[in-house]
Amino acid sequence: MHREITPRELRRESNEIIRELNKGRTFVVTHKGGPVGELKPMSGSNYVSTEIAVELFRSLPPIDYERFRADLDAAADQALTPLA
Repeated sequence: MHREITPRELRRESNEIIRELNKGRTFVVTHKGGPVGELKPMSGSNYVSTEIAVELFRSLPPIDYERFRADLDAAADQALTPLA
């Protein structure tokens, strides 16, 4: 999820924005109502904050556990085979 900020907010709240970037938050910088740039965490970081993960998972459909188990059983190879 991202938050839109103006150049003035970027200057005024730079410390807070850096902290939020470290937590995985993305910002879209706007000027005169339109997007002009994006601030996002470095791509080497795979960190996603708990709040963002929970928000994303809330939008997913519920899991049908019987179907999920059937899919796992169908994909898993239960045969015993020697390693070498």
